[in-house]
Formats: sequence, C-alpha cells, structure tokens
Amino acid sequence: MKLLAYLAVPVVLAGCTASPSTTTAPAAGSGISPPATAPDSVTGTITYRNRMALPPTAVVRVVLQDVALQDVAATVIDSVTIRPNGRQVPFGFVLHYDAARIAPGSVYTVQARITDGGRLLYLHDEAYPVVTDNHPKRVELVLRPVH
Repeated sequence: MKLLAYLAVPVVLAGCTASPSTTTAPAAGSGISPPATAPDSVTGTITYRNRMALPPTAVVRVVLQDVALQDVAATVIDSVTIRPNGRQVPFGFVLHYDAARIAPGSVYTVQARITDGGRLLYLHDEAYPVVTDNHPKRVELVLRPVH
C-alpha cells in the first residue's frame, strides 16, 4: 500500500503551479524534489504530518528572509507563492538571492505558511536557518496545523 502511495505522489504533484513574488519564471511546486541547489538559491520541500487534505483554494507561501536585526521586521530576500489547485504535500520550492548582498554575519531563514481565504491553516514552529554560518541551502520544512 505504501509503495502505491509513493508512486502516486509525482503524478499528483505534477499539476502544481507556483509564482514567485519577483518577476522571474515560476520555479517551484512542480514535484517532490526541487532542482539541485544552484549557487545562489535555497531549495527545499514543504510538508506536514497530519492526514488532512488541503482545500483546493489553499495557498502556500515560502519566504527567504534576513532576520539578523531584532526588534525590526525581517527583510524579505525572495518569496514564492504556490497554488496547489487541489494537489497535496510535499511541495518543492526554489528561492533565489544575490550572493553579493549576503552578509556573512547575518542570519537568514526560510519561513512557510499555508492559508485558505486568508485563514492560516499551517505554520512552522521552528527556525530553518540557511545560507550563512555553515547552514544548508536545502531544507525540509515540516509545518504544524494551526488550531
């Protein structure tokens, strides 16, 4: 039964669409595994553990941000919006950054959330540091349901 489920995931995910907030071409949401990490990008997957299907109108938002400064809003480096259109997790993503603008002593994290009609459904409850200080450029985000 598990084998059948694993074989069905790529077919289910094949129709996902994504649109980054920047003007670059869509880069995510088309499969389980995003492309290999490019030199100036962070890749990963988003999933959650409970067995609830997302509503067909759900929206997944993934953000790469600089969180080094406390008491001020994080600076968004890149973001991607995935519109699953009824598809289910896991969702792959790619976030791009300009390596020349990355400060070695700064702290960068990836944040994700799933909403439906403005209502928050899923959120992460741990930090996912990336890029600097020997942190990875590939992350697997596990979101938790919001009650």
